[in-house]
Amino acid sequence: MVAASAAVNGGAGERATRAEVVVDLDAIRHNLGLLASRAAASGSATMAVVKADGYGHGAVPVARAAVEAGAEWLGTASVEEALDLRRAGITARLFSWLDTPEVDFAPAIERDVDLSVSSAGELARVVEAAARAGRRARVHLKIDTGLSRNGCPADEWPNLVKAAAAEPDVHVVAVWSHLACADDPGHPSIDDQARRFAAAYDRALDAGLAPLRHLANSAATLTRPDLHFDLVRPGIAMYGLNPVPQAEDLWPAMTFRSSVVLTKRVAAGESVSYGHTWTAPQDTTLALVPVGYADGVPRSLSGRMSVRLAGRRRPVVGRVCMDQLVVDCGGDEPAVGTGVELFGTGRDGGPTATEWAETIGTIDYEIVTGMYRPRVRRRHLGRGAP
Repeated sequence: MVAASAAVNGGAGERATRAEVVVDLDAIRHNLGLLASRAAASGSATMAVVKADGYGHGAVPVARAAVEAGAEWLGTASVEEALDLRRAGITARLFSWLDTPEVDFAPAIERDVDLSVSSAGELARVVEAAARAGRRARVHLKIDTGLSRNGCPADEWPNLVKAAAAEPDVHVVAVWSHLACADDPGHPSIDDQARRFAAAYDRALDAGLAPLRHLANSAATLTRPDLHFDLVRPGIAMYGLNPVPQAEDLWPAMTFRSSVVLTKRVAAGESVSYGHTWTAPQDTTLALVPVGYADGVPRSLSGRMSVRLAGRRRPVVGRVCMDQLVVDCGGDEPAVGTGVELFGTGRDGGPTATEWAETIGTIDYEIVTGMYRPRVRRRHLGRGAP
């Protein structure tokens, strides 16, 4: 080692960027606007899915941006997520679809949150909660059309719709389901699920109900206007990540940043990080970046990723550690404090969340939702940023 330089603290009140996720709310608006326009062309409304803290982007600011861009509904996975939006002053229609048997539905009914029902037992819990809340519950009956997760089995469906139609404390707002393979637009299961959904809807009509229908996720919103029905439910596409192979004008909303905290020259033959999996083939400069797998960088990207640093893509060498990774800068010696983009929009040639996912054999949903971590600061840009 010839020389090294270490990071120093900034001035009073200044905070160094150890790990930061930057979320562009204008990108959220652009993406949701595009999706809502596709839905409107079919005569459908739009539900923006903001579960899992807005896919790691921040549920409250994302929800506000989505409503401004044309979303009439917001979707969450849990009652608590929905109530957090109500506490933040959001008044749009809310729909929540998955909770444990211990969850009390009464607060959701009191705050005008629509609830999913997939079984007779779940319907009974909603009815009991509605009685305590002193309000009629708004429910969406879910039919399992082939995903085989949540949803009522077809053989139990006639009894469920009949019971819901007869219950005075329940207003059946919609019948809904979820597609298994919409991200593969030619997959035969899509049409099969659509047929099963149509049959379930007819059963609901036969029971005297007049519900809305919703089936389309992001991929179907983009590729299957015939399945838009009354309401579409875009999720991942709203965040700028494309679920289908065709080109779409979607803008990734999340950028993951850090900064250089130390640089050093190492001689040819010196090895880097745990296990010495990489050895310098020539004299080079290494930059230390204070993020690792505890901050959302998969260890499985070790030796398989690059970052954008000082205007160039540069390889990460050696193993990704819990708190840090090392970048090979060759003959350059970036200053301490130089920004490092781990993933972003890709418009400047930098890495993307999708690139990470494809490299390690997962999906970009997992990458962005995994960025909500204690040491990662989240900052919003654009109109309405908190």
